[in-house]
Amino acid sequence: MRTGKETVPEMKMTSAKANKMLRNLNDEHSKIVNMEKKESSFLAVMGEDPETVRPAYDYEAVQSELEEIEGKVRTLKHAIFDFNMNTVVPEFGMTIDEMLIYIPQLSRRLSRLETLAMMIPKERECSIRSNIVDYRYANFDIEKASADYSHTRELLSKAQMALDKLNNSVEFEVDL
Repeated sequence: MRTGKETVPEMKMTSAKANKMLRNLNDEHSKIVNMEKKESSFLAVMGEDPETVRPAYDYEAVQSELEEIEGKVRTLKHAIFDFNMNTVVPEFGMTIDEMLIYIPQLSRRLSRLETLAMMIPKERECSIRSNIVDYRYANFDIEKASADYSHTRELLSKAQMALDKLNNSVEFEVDL
């Protein structure tokens, strides 16, 4: 916990670097928690001196280290959140936060359009229930669906590249 007396230097980093640092902090936190599970208790055989098999474990030091990491995670996540909420992707006129919603929407649209674009105008279907042959007809313009699929694929690619460019080039400050 910060007391206000400490002076913490601000670091400049990109979103990509901040996210990598966040993954590393979470990995380190998990490693410490897993070690704590192993070292916070131990077994000794009856008659054995427990001090001879006691693992090295410092409860207060471990808790302090975990709290420090958790504080850094909060700070980083907040800085990333702030960056995402306030940084506009110029090509789209949306904030990064909006783009993080828009890109999955485009992906789902692309998947739907792919199914429609691959349909054939008239397809024969055989029914198990009878010997009657049915035909399934496309109820839309398949060429339009195909064109929309191509457009959406290009738009998705452009959106991903624009977001990657910002995440790897624009820096923001983080007080770690």
